[in-house]
Amino acid sequence: MRLSARVDYALRAVAELAAAVSGADGAERPVTAERLAHAQQIPPKFLESILLQLRRGGVVTAQRGPEGGYRLARPAHEISLAEIIRVIDGPLANVRGQRPENVDYKGAAEALQDVWIALRASEREILELVTIADVAAGDLPDRVRELAADPRAWV
Repeated sequence: MRLSARVDYALRAVAELAAAVSGADGAERPVTAERLAHAQQIPPKFLESILLQLRRGGVVTAQRGPEGGYRLARPAHEISLAEIIRVIDGPLANVRGQRPENVDYKGAAEALQDVWIALRASEREILELVTIADVAAGDLPDRVRELAADPRAWV
């Protein structure tokens, strides 16, 4: 699996929003793009375009004005990593720009379609399981911890 810089930055920015501290009255305060960029060391201009995509995709909302900034459009536990990846880069798995079920192989390569579909299912299993709340809290699901603990996963 190859994740683009845009996806990496989007996931980091949304995790930062999820971790943003609420105000003394318990109300969630918007976080400026500048603060997000600084906290996650993301180029500010690049982040602005990513935040626009996330806003159009319904992941974040924007508030203008002196108290303006960004906040999550829904609770962090309702936003999966898969959703953010899809908003930024489209489908989780594709082959030459096509969905795996639309790729047609012949002869000895015919079984590759099943491999690509299984790969997508495997990606979905993890990316839809993990939410931004999990990432922001550093409390990943057991299945993710189990897979990451396997030394073979690191090579």
